[in-house]
Amino acid sequence: MTENRIYQETHPWISFQLDLRRFDYTLWFQLGEVQAKCEQVAGVPLLPDVEEYLHQVFLAKGALATTAIEGNTLSEEDALGLVRGELELPPSKEYLGNEIRNIVRACNNIPEGILSGELAELTVDRIVELNALVLHDLPLREDVSPGIIREHDVGVGRYRGAPHQDCEHLLKKLCSWLNVESFLPNEELRIASGVLKAIVAHLYLAWIHPFGDGNGRTARLVEFQLLLLSGVPTAAAHLLSNHYNLTRAEYYRQLDLASKSGGDVSPFIQYAMQGLNDALDEQLQTIRAQQFHVFWMNHVHNSFRQKVNATDLRRRQLVVDLSDETEPVPIARLRYLSPRIAEAYAGKTDRTIRRDVNVLEGMDLIRRNYEGVEINRELMSAFLSPVIAREQTKDLS
Repeated sequence: MTENRIYQETHPWISFQLDLRRFDYTLWFQLGEVQAKCEQVAGVPLLPDVEEYLHQVFLAKGALATTAIEGNTLSEEDALGLVRGELELPPSKEYLGNEIRNIVRACNNIPEGILSGELAELTVDRIVELNALVLHDLPLREDVSPGIIREHDVGVGRYRGAPHQDCEHLLKKLCSWLNVESFLPNEELRIASGVLKAIVAHLYLAWIHPFGDGNGRTARLVEFQLLLLSGVPTAAAHLLSNHYNLTRAEYYRQLDLASKSGGDVSPFIQYAMQGLNDALDEQLQTIRAQQFHVFWMNHVHNSFRQKVNATDLRRRQLVVDLSDETEPVPIARLRYLSPRIAEAYAGKTDRTIRRDVNVLEGMDLIRRNYEGVEINRELMSAFLSPVIAREQTKDLS
């Protein structure tokens, strides 16, 4: 005999069903793209110091985004300082720092738990533990206890959370559904299926709203854990929180629409997937830029391996400092490119600079156009299709 629950009357959209037939064809394309891009990010070769820097940056962005949605006003620079343990806040802002520190600890705790085998699946106890981590050492209302499922009804704006009598039951059903159900049957699509599960879990936790406070942050941490469990790289697993924060008004609108539609989750999934796809493109650009810099510097130094006199060292330094520029530099401004270059060309005429430019151009390290001089980036661009190469040439002409 089926047990009747209050939520079935008040929140009928909490049905623990996902009808993949309602997905638009573009969503299937996006799932494939996300899978492929996550596989690109995973295990990408980077220098250890670069990898550590990017890890800190993405962690800081993710932790800040998770809290900023709830009103945290610290900056990305502040968040990065907190991740590195370098920022001291005045007493009036210490609680803001604690909010971010709590998320950082949780984000570090999750991969450690997965590696040890302790977090093989989602459990009610784990969701409760994440809420306790979120609310640790924060000022809270009297009716809120960290890591305790609420015993009173709550609302967020016009939305009412599920009846408190049903919260634990709903969390159990959610965990059972996510742990057993395979949204996509093909094991090769593990990441795509995991991304679907993570987004759906986020949405359902927002609907259930099982705690007196910290529900949004807890939902985003559950999402983060499910992403990692599916094989999404740690750096990429922070991107959904960034997307929700950057599109905060749309995020809340989509949450509202999902319940008002009677439980149609496909628009929210579409919104989340588009943001994740765009963010992965930006992340891959960042990673490629770092890889390009490493390979380019190696090529420059190899090009001057047998050239060790003062003139050669000056020319090499010019290429190295020019590598930091994103736009062509007029020849007349080259001597002011950096303090080192200014010192190297002190007392030299413009004729010397032009001679150096001619030599470097002959070595295929730089190129000139009507705007000025820039490094020859095309030298490091392997396997471009003729169409893409032609378009890039047009852009530079």
